[in-house]
Amino acid sequence: MTIANKFAAKLSVAVVASAMILSSFAASASAQTTEELQQMINDLLAQVATLQAQVGGGDVVANGTCVSIMAPLTIGSQGADVTALQNSLISGGYSIPAGATGYFGVQTQSALAAWQAANGVSPAVGYYGPITKAAMDAMCVADDSEDMDDSEDEDMDDEDEDFELSGEASLDSAEVDDAEDDEIEEGAEDTEIGMLTLEFTNGDAEVSRIDIALQGGTDETDPWDVFETVSLWVDGDMIAEENADDEDDYLDEDDGSIRFSGLDLIAEEDEEVEIVIAATLQNSLEGVDDGEDWEVFVGSVRFFDADGVATTEDGVGDLNDDLETPSNGASFTIQEEGVDDELIVKTSSSDPSATTLVLEDDSDSDWYSVFYFDLDTDDSENDIELNGVPVTVTFSSSTYNTLVDDIELVIDGTTIDDVSVSGGGTATAVVTFDVDGDVVIDAGDRVEAELMIKFNSLDAGNEGITVMAEVTSGNADAIDAEGADDLDTTQLSGSASGEAHSLITAGITVDADSVETATDTSGDNDTIGEFEITFEVTAVEGDYYITDNAAEDTATDGVTYRLGGPATTTATTSGVLTSTADEDTDGVFTVSEGETEEFTLRVTADVATTGDYRVTLTGIYYSETSTGLGGVMRALEPAQDYRTGYETIQAN
Repeated sequence: MTIANKFAAKLSVAVVASAMILSSFAASASAQTTEELQQMINDLLAQVATLQAQVGGGDVVANGTCVSIMAPLTIGSQGADVTALQNSLISGGYSIPAGATGYFGVQTQSALAAWQAANGVSPAVGYYGPITKAAMDAMCVADDSEDMDDSEDEDMDDEDEDFELSGEASLDSAEVDDAEDDEIEEGAEDTEIGMLTLEFTNGDAEVSRIDIALQGGTDETDPWDVFETVSLWVDGDMIAEENADDEDDYLDEDDGSIRFSGLDLIAEEDEEVEIVIAATLQNSLEGVDDGEDWEVFVGSVRFFDADGVATTEDGVGDLNDDLETPSNGASFTIQEEGVDDELIVKTSSSDPSATTLVLEDDSDSDWYSVFYFDLDTDDSENDIELNGVPVTVTFSSSTYNTLVDDIELVIDGTTIDDVSVSGGGTATAVVTFDVDGDVVIDAGDRVEAELMIKFNSLDAGNEGITVMAEVTSGNADAIDAEGADDLDTTQLSGSASGEAHSLITAGITVDADSVETATDTSGDNDTIGEFEITFEVTAVEGDYYITDNAAEDTATDGVTYRLGGPATTTATTSGVLTSTADEDTDGVFTVSEGETEEFTLRVTADVATTGDYRVTLTGIYYSETSTGLGGVMRALEPAQDYRTGYETIQAN
């Protein structure tokens, strides 16, 4: 039964009972004496109390906590019901100097009479009978309806409503532990700052009150200047929340203590109850740039057992007798908002291998993607907004202004084409893209950036030069970005470099992505190394001729290669070049304009030193004459894209 349903049931019983009283009174008033009528009223009020108890009534409230008290009680009565009545009266502001002794004496009689007079119960003589019980029960029902809001109603389940305490509970242990993450940022909402674990023995308990204290590392820091609210949570549900941004919110401003009352938290015997202490922090705190240490202490815990006996514990486990000089609290550090925000430049898996870009000799080129890199927010607490991203562009010769017609950066699908260029009159320029907040990277996300260049027409003197782009560590530090605040150089890191791409208007291209390699050995005891490199050649703006010559480093036609291995090695190598291309002239392959042909280089090596060896294809000579001689060499870079793996060769 929910709180709302429970209240509805109580209200229904009260209405029905009232109707019973009125109808009985109307039917009998003319036929009864005054004494008989009073007795009838008393009997009917007792029936009301009984019916209310059957649907969860029968409780007395003075301070927001309902406890079951049975009637009648008078001078000389003793026991748990008397103690519960005394506690209720005391907490409601009615003085019993001796305290909750469990004995109904003249002090209890006087306090009860004062309560009766204040609440319209007649006669106000200090006797706890069915009339007084019904009045107190009705107040408990009203208090429930006023204090419980809809969200609290929904959080209470049938199991809690139906649970009945048993035994004389005592608090066996209380531990205060650090939160799982003890570094929190200013502005954080409902973030854990500590954990209180309680365990009761000898019976079940209903925890009604917990006092905590918030204390900073320095006496100059007041908690009401730091915290917005403080709350208690059980199993992911908030059970209490108190304001903490005003000095008047505190039970004792000297020790920073706050009281949570009316908790009604059930703790079963020998079962641990974990209570998360959480806080919402104010924004833009002063003096937390380098982190500020705080502690949360638990001063006391008040609870009721099955007999309604209230106990306040302030000296068990980590509970503190004196919050002025506490110990055993949970520690946490308040960081400046955004201190964990970061942006890391990383290499992208989409970055293209070195290739040849075919330009025009009399007009601007198409757009070419020359470089990809990633922007990673990794462990950021906040989303990162980009305002400016610098990229370095380097040509092997000439200048940026001579070769580049236009440039743009596409970040996570957003195109940025507003740029400023530093060093445009040199071969190396820094291009800063003005993002201006148009790109926001979610906290923890990694997005891709693509650098695209549109080139001017290529002069003959620049044929074959290379272009390479990168985000250096210096570029990364100069990125303009903000999370909770502007990111500084400690929050910006990483770098990424692209490959060098050749620029041509005519000739051949060799796609690194087409390269395939194989290694093996032959001869007695693996004394001969065998290496194979297969690659594709495409002719651009004309037919080109390549001889079948293959030599190590010294060739002036065909292809050149290099054997790599131990530094002190000497070796004898031989190479053979074959192709799918036509041989119109013996020993000369023809690659026709616009066509792509496959070539295979096979190299054998006989070495003088045992070790690991590999072969790299370093260049290809291509000629416009059918002899294949007197051509131009296309250097192949980077080397790692055109070489085999290692093979172990034994020396003869």
